[in-house]
Amino acid sequence: MPKISDTLWELASAEVQSREDGKGGEEDGGVDPVSLNERTVFFIGNKEGGKTTILLRCLDRDEPPKPTLALEYTFGRRARGHNTPKDIAHLWELGGGTSLSDLVQIPITAQNVRSLSVVLVLDLSKPNALWGTMERLLQTTRTQVEKACSKQQRTVESKAGSKQQAQNRPPMVLPKDHPDRELINPFPVPLLIIGSKFDIFQDFDSEKRKVICKTLRFISHYYAASLIFTSSKSESLMSKTKSLFTQLGFGTEKGKSMSSDLSKPLLIPAGMDSFSQIGSPPTTDVDIGTLHAKNPLDLWKKVFEVVFPPENTSDHHRELKDPAKDPQYSEPQIDSMRAQKDTELDQYKRNMSKSWKGLELET
Repeated sequence: MPKISDTLWELASAEVQSREDGKGGEEDGGVDPVSLNERTVFFIGNKEGGKTTILLRCLDRDEPPKPTLALEYTFGRRARGHNTPKDIAHLWELGGGTSLSDLVQIPITAQNVRSLSVVLVLDLSKPNALWGTMERLLQTTRTQVEKACSKQQRTVESKAGSKQQAQNRPPMVLPKDHPDRELINPFPVPLLIIGSKFDIFQDFDSEKRKVICKTLRFISHYYAASLIFTSSKSESLMSKTKSLFTQLGFGTEKGKSMSSDLSKPLLIPAGMDSFSQIGSPPTTDVDIGTLHAKNPLDLWKKVFEVVFPPENTSDHHRELKDPAKDPQYSEPQIDSMRAQKDTELDQYKRNMSKSWKGLELET
């Protein structure tokens, strides 16, 4: 089995060589030959929500998951047929939940945005953090995607003119006759929302499960995303999750399976749901008339947060702005040495302060 480092160098060398040999491709309005069989998938979501576990299972890697260190990269390869180039999926994973969301600018670039997909993993066992995590990460990711698209579009227009402009528009997710086509706000790149830890979620009170299920159905349909609930303890659910992942990472054929039964794990491919089937927000204990919402998305948010009040994470986020203080990145030997040096520095400052106070300045 080749070393990862060797393979990365081979990929980098092949890309440089391809660009040198085929410079005319993109400049003439064509497609970069390297990108024909390469895609990028960016995993984001709750801290400790199961992103790494899902990623490893989708790649059939039998190894224990480790805490993600800020932003990590790996890749997967898949053969399309005999004597044909293998499809390559560049896989990025953002750690730390929302605390390190500024790092999205690294994996999302003008060079890969046309082949980019996003996987948002939401921990179903922690519903109080669900909306805040989803909202913050999708907003930050969308902003970076739009910046990358804008930069890529300017580059294409400057080289190929307006002809290429029409070719780079994102594909329509809903058919022209879909009743919700003008009511949704599609995410600028393919989006898959995974509700993780279904094994814990299924033991929730039925009314709470209903609120979470309907809310995630609304969010997914509103952003034209696919939705699936999964659990690392269920081979059947992980197999279905892997199927959706391979569609994004390797361009396999889309499946037609769908399950919208609220008593079972949800599986709803993009474009196969509708607002009429989802219904209105579950308001058993909520008077909608007292909620002042700016739009349907805001209404669903307010109803959801009445049932699941959001966690106060502002102090936690401020603390984690310095990853060195995050316990998931702890290194006992290094931390011990750092603590010793901090103690020495404090002692040095105190000694210098005393020496200055005892110094008699001549007048």
